[in-house]
Amino acid sequence: MPTLADIGEDNLIRKLMRGVKLDRDVIAGAGDDCAVVRGTKTEHTLLKTDALVQDVHFTLETPPKLIGRKAIARVVSDFAAMGGTPRHAMITLVAPPSMEVAFLTDIYRGMRAISKHYGINIVGGETSRGLVLMLSISMSGTVPSRRWLSRSEGKAGDILLVTGRLGGSITGKHLKFEPRLDEGRWLSENAHPHAIMDISDGLAKDLPRLALASGTHYQVNVASLPCNPGCTFDQAWGDGEDYELLLAVNPRSVKSLLPKWRAAFPKLPLTIIGKLVPPGQGRPPDFASTGWDHFALSADA
Repeated sequence: MPTLADIGEDNLIRKLMRGVKLDRDVIAGAGDDCAVVRGTKTEHTLLKTDALVQDVHFTLETPPKLIGRKAIARVVSDFAAMGGTPRHAMITLVAPPSMEVAFLTDIYRGMRAISKHYGINIVGGETSRGLVLMLSISMSGTVPSRRWLSRSEGKAGDILLVTGRLGGSITGKHLKFEPRLDEGRWLSENAHPHAIMDISDGLAKDLPRLALASGTHYQVNVASLPCNPGCTFDQAWGDGEDYELLLAVNPRSVKSLLPKWRAAFPKLPLTIIGKLVPPGQGRPPDFASTGWDHFALSADA
């Protein structure tokens, strides 16, 4: 019988969601950074859940405030990719009985600090006993009903761009990154990207996801990837937890977009890395190369 290591994360999600029928008020479900539920004429509801697991996303040597910070920031990054605003969070805490209380209270200090920064209310949650420490964050928020973003509307010919720099997140960025929330909202208003998502599992995994959702193939100039200092192009391509934004934009918009971006965010690069192309050209969506997969044997802690 196939195991999770045999089929990988993306195939597992497709199998689990097969046959699931969505209510007509659900505009977007599994496959985007957040679920989108129909709201008012001006605003829809965004929903997202995300888990942080000991020895997968952090170790017990990680400063606890940074563990809490990362738990919230990862979900905020998903709201950024939808052009939305996070508002309310619920936290499920799973921990072994031997865990020191002070360690957990410091985690919550980290969560409260970043939640306050982004205007997020921590409204409740749940606690449970477990073998390792785990934090599961459920968050709701809003997005303008006419400007919510998706990863599935990319078109052949669209130009691919990324915010910031990529690679080497394990040296500390994965704990201290700034979710591109303002940038995501700005892009929804000024760039009108056909497709967008945050880069959490590495460009090598997330670009194929965007291409597959959009029904396209892609071309990438690896030598154009914006690398963090000390990183190689391979690391920029394959390392996970960058939490930058990957977007596909109409080529006619790019020339005017870049100077507007530089004026709005002078310290953050926006770099052209390639384009989407019709099926049969370029690279097909392929998840077997590098990038992070939770169920790959090499991902075991």
